[in-house]
Amino acid sequence: MGNAGRNGGEYYTPRPLIRAMIQVVKPKIGDRIYDGACGSAGFLCESYEYLRRGNLTTKQLETLQKHTFTGKEKKSLAYVIAIMNMILHGIDAPNIIHTNTLTENLSDIQDKNRFDIILANPPFGGKERKEVQQNFPIKTGETAFLFLQHFIKILKMGGRAAVVIKNTFLSNSDNASRGLRQELLSSCNLHTILDCPSGTFIGAGVKTVVLFFEKGKPFSFGDANANDSIHGTPLFSQGKPLTQGMATQKIWYYQLDPGRSLGKTNALNDDDLREFVELQATFAESEKSWLVDIADVDRVTFDLSVKNPNKAEESLLREPQEILDEIAALDAETAEILAGIGGIV
Repeated sequence: MGNAGRNGGEYYTPRPLIRAMIQVVKPKIGDRIYDGACGSAGFLCESYEYLRRGNLTTKQLETLQKHTFTGKEKKSLAYVIAIMNMILHGIDAPNIIHTNTLTENLSDIQDKNRFDIILANPPFGGKERKEVQQNFPIKTGETAFLFLQHFIKILKMGGRAAVVIKNTFLSNSDNASRGLRQELLSSCNLHTILDCPSGTFIGAGVKTVVLFFEKGKPFSFGDANANDSIHGTPLFSQGKPLTQGMATQKIWYYQLDPGRSLGKTNALNDDDLREFVELQATFAESEKSWLVDIADVDRVTFDLSVKNPNKAEESLLREPQEILDEIAALDAETAEILAGIGGIV
């Protein structure tokens, strides 16, 4: 299963990362939880385990079983495993739909279709056909960017989301990337960015980040679609001052560093993410975490790259001549020692 979707940029999310994302988003009984690229349903199963804790009433259990989880999956193998996985976790009738989420036109999404919570790791690196791109206001072949537009649109006002995406999304200079960053900042409160280390996703050759955001009510400019800007004219392109039209005001970054190289035999664990979850609760600053004000974000590029201002400066590189002099001195010392040994022998 782990290799089933690699050609499409699908890498199954480590359970410790899923659990940390859930702890930050904090779903509760009664929330409708959605994953539009659910794979083997890891996010939905872990959300069920999170909500199942404690003594629930019969009504709460019924809500959890029948009215909480929705997943969509394109690949046949992943779809079957998702259903099996949810049944094994105790969900009797999983609501998993076998479909390509991206073929849905964003303009067809209504309030009744929206969700309170979105947890997802959409496939990255895939390319979508032109006809699929026509369903989205920001045209791009990058699968993950289309999914992000879908998630913004289908999230309820005040809804909360955590989405894994390539870290290049934060800095790519193409029009689609820049436009999508602007859209995310204007229509949602992007409050947290978790920078994951290399090796978090076993077999993936790219670094990833997790975007945590809440769909906020953007500043109204008299546009009938101001509360749902991805449907109409994006707020960032209406010629208003940068901070005036932004649901995002501050972004808290955390640079995850487990202190070791991650891999198959040394995977990410819950302890690695404990500090992140604890600090995120108060957006505390530390050597690994810092705040960025939206006013300090470049208004042309909207670059959100991870740049830790608290990281100790690395020592400057030594001059080549200094290194050569040290090598010569060490060689002379070695020759002297060998000469002494030769005299003894």
